[in-house]
This record gives sequence, structure tokens and C-alpha cells, in this order.
Amino acid sequence: MDIEISRDCENRLLARREVEFTIRFEGSTPSRMQVLQKLSALLNANEKTLVISKLKNHFGTSLVSGVARVYENVDARTMIEPAYLIVRGTPAVKEEGA
Repeated sequence: MDIEISRDCENRLLARREVEFTIRFEGSTPSRMQVLQKLSALLNANEKTLVISKLKNHFGTSLVSGVARVYENVDARTMIEPAYLIVRGTPAVKEEGA
């Protein structure tokens, strides 16, 4: 999985970086958690301050385009981002006995 950043700008008013990227992959489409981990390593950011707001799979190709936002701290992320995006970016908790 290769990630190419096409746009990276800083939004000082909201204390975040806004990143647009394209992913080239082979095989199955990478999960949101795989993209989050790879993107946080590439941007040198904490996974808890990173929010992926959009992932779009291009039909018939091995391309995914997306938009992510990296906040300066967790409080800024919690205050600005909608709750459903924060829940999407956290790993699912597996129940015992299931």
C-alpha cells in the first residue's frame, strides 16, 4: 500500500493540518484502521489526533482517495469533529465469548 499526499495545508484557526491523499494498493481494499495507522506513521502524528473524514474507492481501479485531519491535541479533535467520525476511527472492541 503506497500513500501519496497531494495536498497538505495548516489551518491554524482550528489547530489542525488538512491532508488530501491517494492510496495505491494491490489485492483487497485496505481497511480504515490500516489507512489510519499507515497515515499516522507517514505524517508522524499520534493516531488519537488523526481523523479520516472521507475515503473514496475508485471503481475498477486499485485507487482510494481520501481526506484526513491531524489535530494538535485530542481535546481540539473532540471539540470540533462530529462524534460519528471519532467512533469510526477507533478499533472495535471484541467481546469475550463471541
